[in-house]
Amino acid sequence: MNYIRHLSAAFQQMDADTRLTPYHISLYMALFRRWNLNFFKNPISVSRDELMRLSKIGSVNTYTKCLKELDRYGFIRYEPSYNPHRGSHIYLYSFDKGSESGTDTGSEIAVRPYTNNTNPLNNENETNLGEQAKKIDSSSNVEEMKKEKSSAKRERTSGYGPDIPPLEEHVKIYFEEKGYPPVEAEKFYNYFQSNGWLVGGRSKMKDWKAAARNWMLNAQKFNAYAKDQRNHQQGPKPGNLHTGTGKDYGEPL
Repeated sequence: MNYIRHLSAAFQQMDADTRLTPYHISLYMALFRRWNLNFFKNPISVSRDELMRLSKIGSVNTYTKCLKELDRYGFIRYEPSYNPHRGSHIYLYSFDKGSESGTDTGSEIAVRPYTNNTNPLNNENETNLGEQAKKIDSSSNVEEMKKEKSSAKRERTSGYGPDIPPLEEHVKIYFEEKGYPPVEAEKFYNYFQSNGWLVGGRSKMKDWKAAARNWMLNAQKFNAYAKDQRNHQQGPKPGNLHTGTGKDYGEPL
């Protein structure tokens, strides 16, 4: 098989198919690379992790959806194994035009041109079906993007709300908003992290922000008490004796 003619023909098919997305194309190219390493012999055994890495697809749902659609659209034949210890089998179709002149090796599955492609009515029907499929795919992509954004938003806000235990960074943000240094937030976090986020050592904490505000009030009282104790221990400062400035030291005591 001439892989240059194959890819040229495959790209023509992809350009004409409005249902395909960049994920479909990148996944097909990853499959083609594995097929090339197998000397274009069918089937090839594939690993999900490897194909997701080669195609730069980060979502398992997107990967599975694109693989099944490539099978349904006629670019591959997908035979899942349903066995975690054995890879699924993929058959790739040959789009090499030279295969029609008798150069098929038997290891490739040749795809012949549709006999009714020149029928204007069929072309119109295919166009309408393609537009409908494109709308459906666009809607599903929009829904998937919304779900990803919602998941990312939950990850960003998780812990800064009522979640117990909170993230230490969120505790520091809350203390900073209240005008307290990060070290006070660390004291609060380390204390309750060590006791399992229990109030009074017994009850499960329900609102860490309320507990943080109580901690701040106690910190104010403790700091004021510590300052007063330090002042009391230091005593009067040198040079502050209760003597008059006009004393005559020549007078006897």
